[in-house]
Amino acid sequence: MQRRAMIFALPCWALSHNWAGARGAQIAGVQIDSAALVRPDLLAQALAAWARWPQTTRTHLAIVDFSLPSTRPRLFMVNLHDGSVQGYLTAHGRGSDADHDGWAEHFSNAGGSLASSLGAYRTGARYYGQHGLSLHLEGLEPSNANAAARAIVMHGAAYMSPDYIRHHGRPGRSFGCFVVDPALVPALITQLEGGVLLYAGA
Repeated sequence: MQRRAMIFALPCWALSHNWAGARGAQIAGVQIDSAALVRPDLLAQALAAWARWPQTTRTHLAIVDFSLPSTRPRLFMVNLHDGSVQGYLTAHGRGSDADHDGWAEHFSNAGGSLASSLGAYRTGARYYGQHGLSLHLEGLEPSNANAAARAIVMHGAAYMSPDYIRHHGRPGRSFGCFVVDPALVPALITQLEGGVLLYAGA
């Protein structure tokens, strides 16, 4: 009952929606992902999670599609005001891709697994750490509840840069973090910091 009450507390514009559809979804008359960059069922799952967690930011949503290989854009930044979507490369964990073929096949929330975890995350504050500018993430579901304890964050690394990918044929793998091209980190973190919902599915 408590979760249901939280959903009803959403602004009225957020409740006028049509989650599923081949051409995206609609929120308060705004067509989301009209170019159909995000898999329709994954978009529906992400928007349902966004509705379950109304304390997350209402302006943007991030979706990661781990059913796609690491060589394809699969981190999707969704602008909920105008419906536009931008796609970016992001790494998956070593434990999700033991043979390093670019496909994430195993997911885990366990410490030491070095795997990616699925489910809804809430972004926190930016910080400067071992990998430079980074972004804290909070796991909101049983499938990723150990995110903070595992130090699962968003950061940049050279193995996601275009030069590395050209040389090696594919991006590198993380220890479970959402890793992107270092050149993109400032812009992405500016969009994502401070309570945006990030949903990872497969």
